[in-house]
Amino acid sequence: MSEAKNGDTVHVHYTGRIQDGTVFDTSEERDPLAFTVGSGKVIPGFESAIVGMTEGEEKTVTIPTEKAYGPRSEELIHQVERARLPEDLDPEVGQHLHLKTPEGQTMQVEVAEVTEESVHLDANHPLAGHDLTFDIELVKID
Repeated sequence: MSEAKNGDTVHVHYTGRIQDGTVFDTSEERDPLAFTVGSGKVIPGFESAIVGMTEGEEKTVTIPTEKAYGPRSEELIHQVERARLPEDLDPEVGQHLHLKTPEGQTMQVEVAEVTEESVHLDANHPLAGHDLTFDIELVKID
């Protein structure tokens, strides 16, 4: 039976959890996730966990922060004057907003703090700073 390697398209079922056991994503009740190993379409630790697996194989792996979404960065938290926000926006802590960068790209931020004068926006990935545990089943290798 062949093992998954760089260049193979693989189909996997997975369940991802953070350290406290909270599930943040799963392919249960969906089609398996399909991607080409080595393409960089998934986090590095997940991709390397697939290499060497055979069809039908299941395993659980813990991916350290550095091979997942990286550490949280205080440099990605920005204070914005409320006067610069749209008048109809009533920001609340935990709310997700979509902003356009000067380059025209859209990025998601989370409202981290709200005061009378300003809003703190956190552009860190929601899973940054977390080691991630995945239950993985390699369904198929193309």
